[in-house]
Amino acid sequence: MHTLQISIYVLVFLIALALVFDFMNGFHDAANAIATVVSTGVLKPQQAVAMAALFNFIAIAVFQLHVAATVGKGTIDPNVVDHYVVFGALVGAICWNILTWYYGIPSSSSHALIGGLVGAAVAKAGTGSLISAGLIKTIAFIVLSPLLGFVFGSIMMVLVSWIFVRSTPRKVDKWFRRLQLVSASMYSLGHGGNDAQKTIGIIWMLLIATGFSQASDSLPPWWVIISCYSAISLGTLFGGWRIVKTMGQKITKLKPVGGFCAETGGAITLFLATMLGVPVSTTHTITGAIVGVGAARRVSAVRWGVAGNIVWAWVLTIPASAFMAAIAWWIGKHIL
Repeated sequence: MHTLQISIYVLVFLIALALVFDFMNGFHDAANAIATVVSTGVLKPQQAVAMAALFNFIAIAVFQLHVAATVGKGTIDPNVVDHYVVFGALVGAICWNILTWYYGIPSSSSHALIGGLVGAAVAKAGTGSLISAGLIKTIAFIVLSPLLGFVFGSIMMVLVSWIFVRSTPRKVDKWFRRLQLVSASMYSLGHGGNDAQKTIGIIWMLLIATGFSQASDSLPPWWVIISCYSAISLGTLFGGWRIVKTMGQKITKLKPVGGFCAETGGAITLFLATMLGVPVSTTHTITGAIVGVGAARRVSAVRWGVAGNIVWAWVLTIPASAFMAAIAWWIGKHIL
């Protein structure tokens, strides 16, 4: 593989840009982890983001780096990776994240990054630069992750309803206010474990291209892992408040028992995907789980119009971020 020759200043700039994306990923997706626990009144917003940020970082000790390997080595041909491709991918993903955050749309930072990689790689070398196996797995989970979230969320809601059928609403509320702390923590653990690894994969890809790391290495440098988990945790700590209301109450009204079931269903999905090395969307997952909880109570409990608008954002994320990344790649060719 040809080693890319770039100045150390450009390399440091691109690593910093990747960490900015990672910070924005946490900032943008904080709502996924905390919306249910905040909207049910179990925790205050500041308490919720602090807890979520802590468990985002703790994920460093729980999950192996399968997702980082998929992003770093299994999405686009390593031979087409250069500083222009990485710049285009990151700028395209960041622009889409800012746009969707501004309008309060819970889109996927994960798929914005994948779309950015696709757009920049195709702009440089055409569709032959794409690795179909990795992309098919990722695209399949655009459908599967919300579907699994829906299934696990609704199953949890049905099970809990059967188990606590003879309990008073007051007693159920008391128990699930405590249990929701556990489910929110587990969901934040899954969020950190899956999402931080995407940026690790990008930086790893860049280090391999520039010769600072080898394609045969089983792990990226430790400073990359620690800095990426730190960046996403800090982003979560600052929280993307515009999206919290959409996720927490606009899709369906949640009580602590529903919040617990949604977070647990979402966490199970994230754990499975991370172990399989699939870069899934935490946004898609928790939205599917919330819809599943609402539908398990009654179909009319879900505001399907709001859910439909969110699905449109999912559909547009990869092509929109790919288009932005292609433009950013062209700009990068002239300024880097």
